[in-house]
Amino acid sequence: MNFLTFILALLAFTAGATGSYLYQKPKTEEKIAESKRKIKEAELEAEKILTQVEHKKDHAITQAKEIVLEGKNEAMKIKESAEKIRDEAKGEDRKLREQFAIQETRLLKREETLEKKIEDNELIKKELENRVNEVKAIKKSAEELKNQEIERLAEVAKLSQEEAKKILLEKVDTDISEMVASRVQKAEEDIKEQSERQAQQVIVSAIQRIASEVTSESTVTIVDLPSDEMKGRIIGREGRNINAFEQITGVDVIVDDTPNSILISGFDLLRRYIAKTALEQLVKDGRIHPARIEELVEKTRKDVDLQIKDAGEKAAFEVGVTGMPPNLIKLLGRLKFRTSYGQNVLRHSVEVAFLAAGMAAQIGADEKVASIAGLFHDIGKAVDHEIEGSHAVIGANILRKFKLPEIIINSVESHHEDVSPDSTIAFLVQAADAISGSRPGARRESLDAYLKRLEDLENVATSFEGVEKAYAIQAGREVRIVVKPEEIDDASATRLAYDIARKIEKDLTYPGQIKVNVMREIRVTEFAK
Repeated sequence: MNFLTFILALLAFTAGATGSYLYQKPKTEEKIAESKRKIKEAELEAEKILTQVEHKKDHAITQAKEIVLEGKNEAMKIKESAEKIRDEAKGEDRKLREQFAIQETRLLKREETLEKKIEDNELIKKELENRVNEVKAIKKSAEELKNQEIERLAEVAKLSQEEAKKILLEKVDTDISEMVASRVQKAEEDIKEQSERQAQQVIVSAIQRIASEVTSESTVTIVDLPSDEMKGRIIGREGRNINAFEQITGVDVIVDDTPNSILISGFDLLRRYIAKTALEQLVKDGRIHPARIEELVEKTRKDVDLQIKDAGEKAAFEVGVTGMPPNLIKLLGRLKFRTSYGQNVLRHSVEVAFLAAGMAAQIGADEKVASIAGLFHDIGKAVDHEIEGSHAVIGANILRKFKLPEIIINSVESHHEDVSPDSTIAFLVQAADAISGSRPGARRESLDAYLKRLEDLENVATSFEGVEKAYAIQAGREVRIVVKPEEIDDASATRLAYDIARKIEKDLTYPGQIKVNVMREIRVTEFAK
């Protein structure tokens, strides 16, 4: 029973297990398939992630390569920049070395010049000492002769010693005075000759250090036009355009038969420049009417103000003058539009600065002070049409306003002898001003003024008694005077030449120097029959 029950139970269990297995088998297979599917998806996802990782890896490698390449390029640029800076530094070093070499050469030349001057002064001193010793020796010899003569006169004339001494002293004093005067005159002539020679060397050296263009300003300016048709547009209906232009600019516009050009006339160089620039802009723009004319002229005036300041700064930089007040530099720039006998005053001022500094260097004076005094010596001409008085005095007052040193103010005020010069710099500025104004081609004068100067020169010469004729030649640089031989002898001719030269210096104003030639000629005519 028990066994049978067991068998039945076993069969029942087996049947139950088989049924359960058969019932669970489809589900198990589904689970297995689902697991495989999930595994497959996981594998695909893993492959996808691996692909992304590989892509990011490649991208990272590419970025790394780009960064390395950029680093190399940046390093190359830094290297090139460093090499460029090194080359520039070498260039600057070379320039500095060249400048130092130039300065050293100048200092050596100046030292040689000073040593030569010292040697010359020592020679002059020794020569004067020798002459003093000679005079002392002569005086001692004269004393000995005096004593001998006293004794001899006392014996021969039987005069008292006091009487003989008085006679001899009078004779010896006269002889010694004549001898000393002769020797002193000769010494003075030698010293004067040496001084003139040294002065010529100083002036020539200063002149050789500058090379200036020969310029000459006129009172008219030519404006080129694209065609003659433009002349009618400039004139305008019933002349309203040209009248408005002349009224606004203060110049005269001359429209003549000259093809493709018109003339702007006026004595004020600044007005002519503004008018020329404005007219060129009008022609280029094409819109020519009174309102447009006024607009462009005003704009041109503002532009010219900037040019004036720039011209002053360039002139100061060219001469090496720094640290000056801006308003003073602007006044200096106004000299660009001022002329004196056709010579541009700003270029003349730069020349004077160079010449004064050059001469100061030769004689051991202060070059910088000489440059400043020379550059600003004509600063009064920038405003002399607005303020009454001599331009030298006006310029000195301007410099006082800007608190410049008194030595510079006196040099400016005395360069035309309005006041007495009280320094070496003042005399150098006078000389430099005369050199710059009198060099060939620097200045010109009007025909009327030129003829008037020649006429005055001849009148001065003929105002003396004994003068028969006088001729001014060489553009007024020489005057030849023919005298009456029966009234003026050879000795009087020398005196006459001196007197005429002094009167010319006193009464006339002229550039440079004038040579006075007095000619005395006797002609004897006889006929053989």
